[in-house]
Amino acid sequence: MKLKIENGKLKVSDVGRGFCPASGSLPICVTGQMAAGKNFVCSLFEKEGFVSLDLDKTAHEAISLCKAQILSGFGKEARSRGISLLKEDGSLDRRELGRLVFSSPELLARQESIVYPKIIELTNQFIEQNSGKPVILNATVLFKTPELLAKCGKIFFVKANFLKRLVRAKKRDGLPLRQILARFKSQKNLFKEYKKAASKLNIPIEIIRN
Repeated sequence: MKLKIENGKLKVSDVGRGFCPASGSLPICVTGQMAAGKNFVCSLFEKEGFVSLDLDKTAHEAISLCKAQILSGFGKEARSRGISLLKEDGSLDRRELGRLVFSSPELLARQESIVYPKIIELTNQFIEQNSGKPVILNATVLFKTPELLAKCGKIFFVKANFLKRLVRAKKRDGLPLRQILARFKSQKNLFKEYKKAASKLNIPIEIIRN
């Protein structure tokens, strides 16, 4: 299968395994680095009849559901750095949590060990609720949950140049430049990780340039 974007529209040829929007088709993983344009690509698929799950939003839900574990697991480090993990209304401050965990691979791995089981549970529920429909999993690091990636029939990796991504991220998220660059750095080997996972699971992978 070949896919490209022309004038804001999805152009598809040689449709293959797991792609056709038909009953029983396998989910598709749409992935890429921060601000590469994953949401835009997913919106084009949706126009072709797909339903998509934004795993960033699923992760936000999972983080909220795991609030007690996160406060217990990161409270000490947050206090030592003068970071408050709670907002005034008592809810978790995801931005401050991100500032903490993206500062250290060890802290990021600790958060993933808490949150990923809940993400897997919520994602499986979405797939089951949409059985018979073509599903897209919009996820940056789906390779870290091979249980979910193995369900996919195709991986589309969205790429965009560094400056374009930087401008998009700053405009969209309003994060400090230092925090954006930290997240970019944490994802620098993302394509290599997907190639490795795709080879192991025998899933075709294709690049979409946006």
